[in-house]
Amino acid sequence: MQLILNMILHLSQCLDSAELEAVCEAAANSRYHDGRDTAGAAAGQVKHNQQADSTQIAGLLRLVEDRLRSNDLFMKATYPAGFPRLILSRYLAGMRYGSHVDEALIDGQRTDISFTLFLSPPESYQGGELVLEDTTGERTWKLGAGDLLLYPATYLHRVNEVSEGERLVVVGWVTSRIRDAGRRESLFELQQSLHEEFSHRGKTEQFDRLSRLRNNLLRQWLDY
Repeated sequence: MQLILNMILHLSQCLDSAELEAVCEAAANSRYHDGRDTAGAAAGQVKHNQQADSTQIAGLLRLVEDRLRSNDLFMKATYPAGFPRLILSRYLAGMRYGSHVDEALIDGQRTDISFTLFLSPPESYQGGELVLEDTTGERTWKLGAGDLLLYPATYLHRVNEVSEGERLVVVGWVTSRIRDAGRRESLFELQQSLHEEFSHRGKTEQFDRLSRLRNNLLRQWLDY
């Protein structure tokens, strides 16, 4: 399933069952430290989780990045110039992450887009919902194992307290070659329209007009 809502995108099964099993096995054997070690001063006051030693799980994080780069929808929604950081986070019973906004710069790179890759089956833990906050209210997400939620890094968001079980996720950020979120959304919708037109009617005049518009906008908006 793919759901787009103000460029909040749900991508299903970004990892297959074998990859998910390998990632979870590596996570189970990882060393963890206090998640506040990588939080800013304000976020550190509301952050209560654990993060895996990044050097120990470097291969796991490379696998996740590789799979995202090979995901056509992910690439068309993000136009990644780079991934400033990926983190394996664990929430045990009693842990949560209060309302916060992600840092604009991580390791010297701009964070345009945030994502959460869910690793734990939703029925294996209670609570732990990801909540996105904006002027229209709140949206709550708790996805299946291997599914990913992509959203603008500008959102206030939080993770509700886990009351039982273990919530395991990979969180990360993207620096996009299309800096403006509205432009990214327009390009994504154009690409989806192109796909639908070609799938149903082939290479029509309408397809050519849409293709010309998308490619000319890309020429104007792409940052190098």
